Amino acid sequence: MNIINFTRDYDADFVSRVEEESGQKVSLCYQCGNCTAGCPYTFAYDIPVSQIMRLVQAGQKKTVLSCKSIWLCATCESCTTRCPNNIDVACIMDVLRHMARREGLAAVPHVKTFWDAFLDSVRAHGRVFELGLTVNYVLKSGRFWTDLDLGPKILPKGKLSMTPHDIQGKEHVARIFERFERESNS
Repeated sequence: MNIINFTRDYDADFVSRVEEESGQKVSLCYQCGNCTAGCPYTFAYDIPVSQIMRLVQAGQKKTVLSCKSIWLCATCESCTTRCPNNIDVACIMDVLRHMARREGLAAVPHVKTFWDAFLDSVRAHGRVFELGLTVNYVLKSGRFWTDLDLGPKILPKGKLSMTPHDIQGKEHVARIFERFERESNS
């Protein structure tokens, strides 16, 4: 069991940054537990969603940004839908992931590596190029033999294109990435 000293480790700037970046008022959460009860991944989390919300309220930046839960969140929005105070909890989880990424924290490195490879693919093509994503992920993660048996099953079905298909308006997607990077660095 981890013991958290709420007075010593309180980071007011963290609370205000989460609220600013998410557009949500975390103080509205009164710990009803509906978010945790509705979350399909609670079984895999090291810290349940309602406790993450409480830790954010308590300014526990290091604990929150170092947990596995923010990386395992599927952003299914069950938590958001169930919140009686209309807090977009899924948005807060997404903001926490971005903050952890900026700080170089990844409690589940393979998930972050996949996320980075996915974003690299979208940045380059305006959409996901699945084969490129897979190659990028395998090279970055070093997991060369994982799922190797799936290739012979998928390739004959034509489910993976050998070349990327760029979308019309790719420059609009590029501007989204540029704006995000500019705002993240400010």
